[in-house]
Amino acid sequence: MKLQQLRYLKAICEHGLNVTEAAEHLYTSQPGISKQIRLLEDELGLELFNRNGKSLSQLTPAGRQVLERATAILQEVQNIRTLAEEFKDDEKGDLRVATTHTQARYLLPRIIETFRARYPQVRLHLDTGTPGQIARMAAGGDADFAIATEAIGETRELVMMPAYRWNRCAVVPRDHPLTKVRRLSLQVLAAHPLVTYVREFTGRAQMDADFRAAGLEPDVVLSAADADVVKTYVRLGLGVGIIARMTYEPDQDRDLVALDAGHLFREAVTRIGFRRGSYMRGYMYAFLELFAPHLDTRRVNAAAHAESQDEVDALFREVELPLL
Repeated sequence: MKLQQLRYLKAICEHGLNVTEAAEHLYTSQPGISKQIRLLEDELGLELFNRNGKSLSQLTPAGRQVLERATAILQEVQNIRTLAEEFKDDEKGDLRVATTHTQARYLLPRIIETFRARYPQVRLHLDTGTPGQIARMAAGGDADFAIATEAIGETRELVMMPAYRWNRCAVVPRDHPLTKVRRLSLQVLAAHPLVTYVREFTGRAQMDADFRAAGLEPDVVLSAADADVVKTYVRLGLGVGIIARMTYEPDQDRDLVALDAGHLFREAVTRIGFRRGSYMRGYMYAFLELFAPHLDTRRVNAAAHAESQDEVDALFREVELPLL
């Protein structure tokens, strides 16, 4: 049995049982992967996949258990490599962060600037995607940290820790009638066409639920993955924008007015986390504390040893998260 065979097995499963896509991801050939999987099955005396002709249709029950153990083995291999790097130079290495455009654009720049000044020999890799993609990157070992608002803590392979709270504002052109409304209500907002985030991003599902709880159906005429696009279409007069408060920049958005909507919607919580069993280097602890000061080494280690996401949440129940 070879580690390479276990990597191939994991890659196939991460790419929807598409061997061609797995081969492209690993920069190898499809026939080579197929051959190695067959050799692994022959050695184990087990069928890992059900097949439909030449295509893989699903993992067998044995295949699911082998995959689970293979994933744990590959994680430990990565931990050993990380440990070796730490002993060679504890301030040199790589840090891979997977997050949404909102975090990458509005929150992370100042944190990364400070981090780079402190750890100039650490190479940073920043990947953006949907919350689902972010969870898969971190769970699969392609990212050290995952940052998102949506409930990716439900991915059992990840330890997701609360970082900060945030709420929303409505943005409109300076001549818009809503600028004369003293206090917004959900009813007033629902009477206007809205421009906001797509359903997968930045607390959109929670916002929709708050409208439904008030018996309202908002008229979302355009949805986008990030606030910059939302603000662009607000400027074109398409509708009232609803965005995260942190994404309104007074200097850059002087042609727009931000109207407080914090009293209309429940606060959202952004989380940062890592794969269970990951080896944490010193600069990784430093990054976490820069991102959220309450994520000190003691709390992070306690979260890493928690057996479930509920236990992780309990560790932070008494922490007053900052409101952005």
